[in-house]
Parts: sequence; C-alpha cells; structure tokens
Amino acid sequence: MDEDVIQIAEHFYIRATSSRADERTRVLKHDDTFGVFDRYGDVQQIGLGEPGLFHEGTRFLSRLEVRLGKVRPLLLSSSVNEANDILAVDLTNPDITAEDGHILLPRGALHLGRTKFIWKGAHFERLRLSNYGMAAATLSVVVRFDADFVDIFEVRGSRRERRGKRLEPLVENGACILGYEGLDGVIRRTTLEFEPRPAALDATSARFDLSLGPQQSETVYLVVSCQAAQRHRALAKAHDEAQAALASTISACQTTQACVITANQQFNRWLNRSTADLQMMITRTEHGLYPYAGVPWFSTVFGRDGIITALQMLWLNPDVARGVLGYLAATQADQSNARQDAEPGKILHETRAGEMAALGEIPFGRYYGSVDSTPLFVMLAGAYYQRTADRAFMETLWPHLERALQWMQGPGDPDGDGFVEYARRSPNGLVQQGWKDSHDSVFHADGTMAEPPIALCEVQGYAYAAWQAAADIAAVLGDRARSDMLRGRARQLRDRFEEAFWLPDLGTYALALDGKKRPCQVRSSNPGHCLFTAIAGTARAQQVARTLLGDTSFCGWGIRTLASGEVRYNPMSYHNGSVWPHDNALAAAGMARYGLRDEPMRVLEGLFTAANFLDLQRMPELFCGFPRRSGDGPTLYPVACLPQAWASGSVFMLLQACLGMSIDTPARELRFENPALPAWLPEVRITNLRVGEATADLLLERHPHDVGVTVLRREGRIRVTVVK
Repeated sequence: MDEDVIQIAEHFYIRATSSRADERTRVLKHDDTFGVFDRYGDVQQIGLGEPGLFHEGTRFLSRLEVRLGKVRPLLLSSSVNEANDILAVDLTNPDITAEDGHILLPRGALHLGRTKFIWKGAHFERLRLSNYGMAAATLSVVVRFDADFVDIFEVRGSRRERRGKRLEPLVENGACILGYEGLDGVIRRTTLEFEPRPAALDATSARFDLSLGPQQSETVYLVVSCQAAQRHRALAKAHDEAQAALASTISACQTTQACVITANQQFNRWLNRSTADLQMMITRTEHGLYPYAGVPWFSTVFGRDGIITALQMLWLNPDVARGVLGYLAATQADQSNARQDAEPGKILHETRAGEMAALGEIPFGRYYGSVDSTPLFVMLAGAYYQRTADRAFMETLWPHLERALQWMQGPGDPDGDGFVEYARRSPNGLVQQGWKDSHDSVFHADGTMAEPPIALCEVQGYAYAAWQAAADIAAVLGDRARSDMLRGRARQLRDRFEEAFWLPDLGTYALALDGKKRPCQVRSSNPGHCLFTAIAGTARAQQVARTLLGDTSFCGWGIRTLASGEVRYNPMSYHNGSVWPHDNALAAAGMARYGLRDEPMRVLEGLFTAANFLDLQRMPELFCGFPRRSGDGPTLYPVACLPQAWASGSVFMLLQACLGMSIDTPARELRFENPALPAWLPEVRITNLRVGEATADLLLERHPHDVGVTVLRREGRIRVTVVK
C-alpha cells in the first residue's frame, strides 16, 4: 500500500471488531433519524459499536437499556412489522430469587411488551408490564441511558485528536436533557421524557416502582428527542398522535405506486420486505423523494445509489426518480474545488451532516468524488421522460443536463480520448471513484493496482446511455441538430469502447483502462452494467452473459464481483469476490435487453433462494461469494448495510427483466417482450400501474412454453403489447 492508500484505509474504512451477524439487529428510520437496536430493543455499547439513535450524522443516544430491577428480561420474540415502522419486543422475567435461593418471582410471571417507532427526529417507546402470575408483584422497571454525541465516522472507526465538551446534564420535571457542544460551535441536545414521572431520575437512569396485582398492567411512555425545539406534553397522547401520523404517511406512499403480488408466498414476503425497506429509506426533501443509501453507514443522500435505486423503482413509482433528479440538479457543482473533487457540471457523490463534516475533518459535507454519478444523472433523466412524458420537467432540467454533458466531454475526459475517466484531486478523497470504491478494487491481472486516470468499463456504458438519453430529450425539446450530434457522439464512443475494452481470450470486457490505456485483464462483474446500458455488441453481450454465469463468476447465489481464480479474488472482500444484489439486478436487466430470458431467471432464483435464508427476508448490501451449499444460506458480510436501498430495489428490477417489461408513456404503451417466469413463480399480479394519466391492473400467468398477459382493469388510454 502506498501512503495515500493507508490514509484512506484508516480514515474511511469501516472497522469491524465484531460482526453484525453476531446478533440480529433491528432498524427503524424516519427522514434524517434512524435507530439500530438489538433484539431486546436495547442500545448496548461494548466499546465503540454501531447501535444507537442517530440524527443528521450524530449519535444522540448511545445507551438505552430496560431492566427489571437489576436483571435483564428474557427475550420471547422481536420483530419489525411488515410496514417497517414499528418494532415490537416481547420479554418476560427470569427467575428472581432471594439471597437464600428462595424464588421471589418465578420466570414467566410477568410480560414486558416494548413497542417503538421514530417520527420527526424523535424516538417514541411504550413499555407495558403485565402480571400473569397468581400473586401480586412489586418491582422496579429501570431505564438506563446515555448520549455520547459521536459522529457517524467515529462510529465507523475514524479517530479524532480533539472533541468538544459534554454539557452539564439537566434533570427537571420528569425529564433529562443531555448536551454536547461540538468543536463546530453547535450545541446538540438529547431530551428524554417519561410518563408517568419516575420515582427516581438522574442523568443516567430512570426508575419506576410498580405494584401489580394478578392480571394487572402498567404502562410507561418514553420519548427521546434529538434537537427538539419544544418538549412533548401528555406523552401517551403524543405517542398515539405520532404513531397515527406515521401510519398515514406510509399508507399515502403505498397508494402512489404499483403493487405486486404473486402466487408464491415466500416471494411475496421478499417483495413486501423490500417495499417496506424502500419506503423507510425514502426521505422527503425540499426537492422531492430521495432514497437514502443504507443504514447505518450511508443513511444520507448518495448520488449513484439514489439514481440506481430510482431506476430500479421507475416502473413502480416514477416520483422517486423525479425527486432524485431534482435534488441532484439543485446540488450540481458550479465551480472547481479540489478538496471536494468538484468540477462544474459534476453530480454529487454524497452529502453529510455532523460535526466532522462541518469542520472539514472529512471531505464529505458535499463531495463529488464519483465518476459515474454525472452520466447516470443524464441517463436517469432520459429514462424518467420515457416513463412519464413529463416534458415540462425536462425543460427545467435541460440546463443541468447540458452542464453534465459538458463535464463528461471536458474535465471528465481530461485527455480528450472520448472515455470518461477519474483521478482524485482531494488528498483525503476516494482513491477509486466508481461504484467499487474500495481502494483495492481496480487492478491488473498480476494484482498491481491500476494507475490513474482510470476509465472503468461500466462508466463508458453509462456515458453511452447518457449521450443517447440526451439526444432523445433534445429531440423532444425541438433541437434536432443537437440531438443528431449527441447521437453521433454515442456511436463514436461505442466503436472506441469495443476496440479498446474487449478481451477475446476472457470472453468479457476489461475491468478498466489505466492511465497508459492498458486494459485491466480480469474477469469482473462490471461488464454486466455494459449490457444494461446496451453499449455492447449483440454477439459480445451474449458471450459476456455466459462468462458472468460461468462457474468462476456465478457462485449459486449470484454473480461475484470478481471471478474466482483472479489474483485478488477473496469471497469475503468488499468488492473482490462478494455478491452485491444491485450489481446482479443490473446485469440481469442487461441480459434481458439482448433477448436472453433463462439467464435473468437464473439470477433471480439465486437471490430469491438467498433471501429465504435471511433474517426478515431482508436483502443486505452484499454477502460473501462462497459457493452455494445445499441446505445452507449465504455467508453474511460482517459490516454490510441492512437495509440498503439499491439492494431492496433489486427484486423489482429482476422481475421487470424476466417479464421483458417496458413502459413508453409518450406512445402510451406498456410492452412485454418474450416474458418468462420460473416454475416456482406461476402467477404475478400487478395493480395500480400508472402510465401517464392511465392506470392498469394485469395478471401474468406462466404456461408450459410462454407467459400469458391478461388486462384485468384499464382506465384511460394505454395499449398493452405482448411480443413472443
């Protein structure tokens, strides 16, 4: 490793002292606040760990433990409901004995039910203790708490030489306020309120002394507010009102997008969990809906992740794509800033709140170090118009698209060879700036790292699709000459790409070209994205598909990021042998574009089988690429985000690929081209599918040799075409 790589590894590497697979966590999120709890509903810290209540990049609650007297309750069950908004935990008491061994309270006499949710920057919790024993029970319920106010990057492992100061706790009127004054001059406060008033309350715990007769219950309410401008009053009422508002918001989201249900109940559970995870990750911004990338490490705006998630969801709910485009247009770079890796026209990589971002200790307050967000932005704009025919929005977006195109052929192509390339300018920025952004992800066949500027194969595919999309939009806006010029640039790029990237001996495209235009001759998953963007010639696309689904690349669960046998292959690495669901979905969608049908179904089957082994059937950011073993599930990656937006969106892109479904709203056409379904998925029903002002309900049924499409309901002008 060179010195810069060591610096990157230490600053931004996600340290793992224990695995998230050690104990299944429970996650709640609303807007810019999320919580990571253990199955008891507690936040327990052993050193620096990830559990806690986080708000705008800072942990506002680092400890939250409920005890029956001095003992931890026994866990009965723990689950997040299907809508993903409420965590319900059932607990009971262990045997509680006197010093002489006499049993004071037999186990199972008491039931402690915990329900919690997050709403508008606050954590709401209800504790209900019930006595199902034959005798009266007198005991204390103790809630222990703390707030360390560490930055999310400190939780990830970054070390700071200096921190701000903890403020003197304030305990009054049944509430406790914990505070911290950061080096950025911002005072952050955590307010804990209880109802009824505790028998004892200090800066670390609250105690409730309860006496319960047989069949009696008592309820305690707790609200933890992050930066609350005003305190809650009448907590029981505030709890019920907040829960009703949260449920109403979720219901409203569900009515704006298409619904999918199938004849396979296990597949439905995967669909429903993915839908709920996406709804949880989607955050309302001033520019519209935006899917935050993932919990816990990436619960914020990421350009690349938001765009790809929007593409996955486009057929279901185009409103997400509109929000993503609006946000990224508003934050498009307008000047050069080396520290931020920013250049005029470039699209955002990520944005962060929190003390370290405000102080510049990390460059990610507003950071532009991704080479692919800009062409993906243009690509999404074209796909959004095709899906919605929203010409008015395209007119407002066009200046931003033009600036993105200017970056692609200017700073994005510093040597003028037609390829979009990257070389970081920020000394603290990301070394690798494609989607595989770990420091060791781009290399030659002998394992030596590629020297910048680097042209990734998939980025050329995104650029090709961007030039095509811009040409289509220019034509819609009436600029035929501009449209023809952009389409010509796309053709030139495709020809150059085929010449420079194809590796006939490996049956795939090079991972990248290094700064000397030498191809990185390794078999990776990146060429799957080249199928998705249709930059590959037909014969070569079929060969790439065979390579991706060969024994060295396809592990049984999915396509590995790097084929086994490559010098840096490691099934436990982040990008050099693992399996990423979104990566697989893009490859499968690409295969479908070239008329392949069995291949996308194989990818779908692998990930579906994996989902059946996963807790809550929640698809993680990635998992290890070990070969599939009969009777065993996939091997989990220790610090994978869970949920991750583009992992959750993968099932919808995979299903669309198998159905060969496309929507052309300007032509008012819903099209199914050579639809196919695996044997275990005999029927798919799609309802409330919007095409412009029209809506339709459809039934797709698998037959021995094809798939039948029946229109169950149609309102408005829409043509359904099936090509077989």
